[in-house]
This record gives sequence, structure tokens and C-alpha cells, in this order.
Amino acid sequence: MRVLSLLILALLAPASVRAAPEPEAPAVAPAERAHGAVGARLKPGANSFTATQVRARFSEMGFPDVADLHLDEQGIWRGRAEHAGRTLSVGMDFRGEVAAE
Repeated sequence: MRVLSLLILALLAPASVRAAPEPEAPAVAPAERAHGAVGARLKPGANSFTATQVRARFSEMGFPDVADLHLDEQGIWRGRAEHAGRTLSVGMDFRGEVAAE
């Protein structure tokens, strides 16, 4: 009888008392939104990174073999790298943000 009473109370409890539904997964995983995520919008500016630091950053972001690395007139490091069998243009700005296309 006691189980039946508890069951009835649970069914009649207002929605606000019931457990909140699980939140939906974000459209973008936190790691993808983190600083330096590939696809960031590059901004021109005075860049103080060295070529060695830029190559290390590209490697962290999944581009271990970068060719034709150079600092352009806008202060953005640019080069070419292979990823998933495709050759892409990669860049890194003064903030350490990385973009590939």
C-alpha cells in the first residue's frame, strides 16, 4: 500500500519538483571553442611569434608538416600543410589563433 501511495504522489507531483531534464549537448564541443581553435578569424597585428613557435602551434592543432612558412605584411604567419590527405593553407595571427582553408 505504501508503494502505491508513493507512486501516486510521484505521478501527481508538479513538473517543477521533478528532476530537470538533461541539458542538450552544445552544438560545438568546448575544445573546439577553446583559444586557438582551427577556424578562428585571423586578425592583423604585430606578431612576436617565432617560426619555431608557429610550427609547434600548428603541430598542436593537427598540422605537423608545414611548408612555405612566412610572415606576411599583415603580421600573420602563413604556410601550407597537409591534413586528411588534402593540402590546406594555414595561418596564425598575433593572438595565436589558427585558421585553415
